[in-house]
Amino acid sequence: MKARVTGIDHIQIAAPEGCEEAARQLYGSILGMAEIEKPPGLRARGGCWFQCGDRQFHIGVERDFQPAKKAHPAFVSSDLDELREGASRTRHHRSR
Repeated sequence: MKARVTGIDHIQIAAPEGCEEAARQLYGSILGMAEIEKPPGLRARGGCWFQCGDRQFHIGVERDFQPAKKAHPAFVSSDLDELREGASRTRHHRSR
């Protein structure tokens, strides 16, 4: 067999029901990822999808969600200091 895996199409993480607003705030507003439309047959399941460079980042809802102890995505930023400042401003604004 010569067929091989040549890349990753998307990554999916699990999140609790009702996570969409917080996910859009973090991944969309703070991290700057564009939300992409889920296929019609998957929309009722909840969650949301984002474009991350040339890959997709999917957030899927799990009814009995338990946070992973070690699993995590690792993102690359064009300007980490600017990203930290933006996240800090958002955190400061939300704490008022």
